[in-house]
Amino acid sequence: MELVSWDNVQEFIGRLNAKEGHTRYRLPTEAEWEYAARAGSQAAYSFGNDKSQLERYAWYDANSGRQTHPVGEKEANKWGLHDMHGNVWEWVQDWEGAYSAAAATNPQGPGTGENRVLRGGSKGDPASSARCAKRLGLMPWFSNFSFGFRLVLDTAK
Repeated sequence: MELVSWDNVQEFIGRLNAKEGHTRYRLPTEAEWEYAARAGSQAAYSFGNDKSQLERYAWYDANSGRQTHPVGEKEANKWGLHDMHGNVWEWVQDWEGAYSAAAATNPQGPGTGENRVLRGGSKGDPASSARCAKRLGLMPWFSNFSFGFRLVLDTAK
């Protein structure tokens, strides 16, 4: 899915949850997204720091032809997740804000703000935008051919 705003995604999630009769689908928090993208790594990418290996895992400006590609054509990270790097920026739930300097487990973003966060880089961006820690903040109504999303199914509810 591409060309969606954060607001569009929220509408979709509301309809999906209503259809399923629960409220278990949602966007990941920024911390959850990064945890999943890293798959246990502390390096720039889930596979390490060698960006020459990125072509094995991601569609980005050097190999995508600036086109979105079907998910799963590149190698998955160590946890079996595909396209966490590149292809489309993915909306997350959080408002954009400064990171706390204190150590935290599963930190939450600010309660309000102007911009929502996207993660992961896209088909038209350089390798540096596909790093696990890269973030982009934009108005929640803004959509683009490089914006998509990934849902979380919260099994605790």
